[in-house]
Amino acid sequence: MSNEKEKTAGELLEEQLCEKPKNAALIMSDEEIAKADEFCEGYKSFLNAAKTEREATAEAVRLAGEAGFEEYVPGKKYAPGERFYFNNRGKSIILTVMGKKPLAEGIRLAAAHIDSPRLDLKQHPLYEDKDMALFKTHYYGGIKKYQWTTVPMALHGVIVKADGESVKVCIGEDDGDPVFCVTDLLIHLAGEQMQRTLAKGITGEELNLLVGSRPFRDDKVSKKVKLNILRILNEKYGITEHDFVSAELEIVPAFKARDLGFDRSMVGAYGQDDRVCAYPSLMGIIACKDPEYTAMTVLTDKEEIGSEGNTGLNSSYLPYFIDDLAETQGVKGHTVISHSVCLSADVNAAEDPTFSDVTESRNASKLGYGVVFTKYTGARGKSGTSDASAETVGFVRRMMDEAGVIWQTGELGKVDAGGGGTVACYIADLDMDVIDMGVPVLSMHAPFEVTSKLDTYQCYLAVNAFFS
Repeated sequence: MSNEKEKTAGELLEEQLCEKPKNAALIMSDEEIAKADEFCEGYKSFLNAAKTEREATAEAVRLAGEAGFEEYVPGKKYAPGERFYFNNRGKSIILTVMGKKPLAEGIRLAAAHIDSPRLDLKQHPLYEDKDMALFKTHYYGGIKKYQWTTVPMALHGVIVKADGESVKVCIGEDDGDPVFCVTDLLIHLAGEQMQRTLAKGITGEELNLLVGSRPFRDDKVSKKVKLNILRILNEKYGITEHDFVSAELEIVPAFKARDLGFDRSMVGAYGQDDRVCAYPSLMGIIACKDPEYTAMTVLTDKEEIGSEGNTGLNSSYLPYFIDDLAETQGVKGHTVISHSVCLSADVNAAEDPTFSDVTESRNASKLGYGVVFTKYTGARGKSGTSDASAETVGFVRRMMDEAGVIWQTGELGKVDAGGGGTVACYIADLDMDVIDMGVPVLSMHAPFEVTSKLDTYQCYLAVNAFFS
C-alpha cells in the first residue's frame, strides 16, 4: 500500500489547469546548473573584453573566426551549412549559417544590441580649472546621473588623427593602469545640493571626468596641468588637442565582471544591458550546425539612443544584407523578410523586492525563473512597441516547451509607471514577425547591473532551440 496521500479532485485539476512558476534552480539538475555556471565564465570574459560596441564587434569576429566563420563575400552563393559574417563599420555585425531550406521560406533571426549607457567625451573635452585637468562628457542613453559619480572609470575608443591614422585607446582596465572618476560634493557641504530633486542631484554638465592634477614645470605656460596631460597623450598616442575632434572616446566603469552572492548565483557587471542577450545570441549562432532555416544573429549598435545611425537597426544595413543574400537565390529580399521570425533579444526589468511598488507581480519577470518573453514593451498605452501577435507567441511557446527551455513572461513595470523599448519595432517595420526575449536584470542602466546565471544560460538554450 502506497504511503503517498491520494490527491483530491481539486488538487488534480489544479495541477492540470493552473500555472505554478518555479525558480529554475528547482527544475534544473545539478549537471545542468554546472553547465550554466560554466557558460557564464565565458560570459564574464566577454563582458570584460567587450565594454564598447567596437570591442564587442571585435570580440564577436574573434570568437566566430575561431569557430570557422569567414568574412562575407558579396554576391557569393552560399551552400547549406556555410558560416560567414558581415562586419558593419566595426560597430555592428551580422553572423549567418546557411540553412537547408531556400531563403524564400524565411530565416530565423536573433537581434541583440551591444551598446550600453555610458559617458562620451565631447569634441573639445580637455580643460583646466583650479589646477585640475578634466574632460567634459555627454552622457549616452538613459542614466541616473548621480550613479555615475565616484566610480572608477576607464577610457575606451579610437582617435583618428589628422593624417588619417586610427589609434586605439584603452586606459584603466589593466591592474597597472590609472583610472578616472567623476567627483561628487562632500556631504559636509552638500546642504544645497541635497535639496535638489534626485533627477537633478547631478546635472549633465556636472559629469566632468577628473584626469590629472600635476602641472608642467614652466612659468610661462598658463594652463600647466592641461599641458602636462596633452604631453602624456602625445607621447603615448602621438595626438594633439585638435585630434579630439575626430575621436570616439567612451567612459565606462573600470571594474571587472564578478560573481555575486554567497552562492555565486548571479553576475554583477557593467554593460549587461544588452550584452547578457548578445553573448547567448552570439554563442547560439556559433553552436548552430546545418540548420533547416538559415540562422542569423545581428549584434547591433545605437539601441540605447533609438537605434539611429548607420550602425543601428533603424537604418537599412540589415535588409540590404538580406537583399544581397536573397538575390543569389533569385528571390526578392522582402519575400525572405516577410516569411521570417525574429527573437528581439533584449533584457527586461527583474522584480526588485526593495522597489516592488513599480512592478505588477503577476506579470513581472523574476530573477532566476528563466528567460523572459515580452509580448510588448513601450510606455503606458503600449506606445513604441510592436506587440507580438498571438500566433507568434504561440509559435515560440511551443518551440521552447518542446526544447525544455525554462521560460517566463514579463512586462516592463506597471502600466503607468514608465516603460521602454527595444529593436523589435524596427524589425516589425520590415514586415517580420518578432517577439522580445531576454534576461531579467536588476539595477538596469546603472554602472553595476545584476543578472542570474541560470537565466543567462536559459537564454542561450532558447536561441539554440530557435535556430535548430
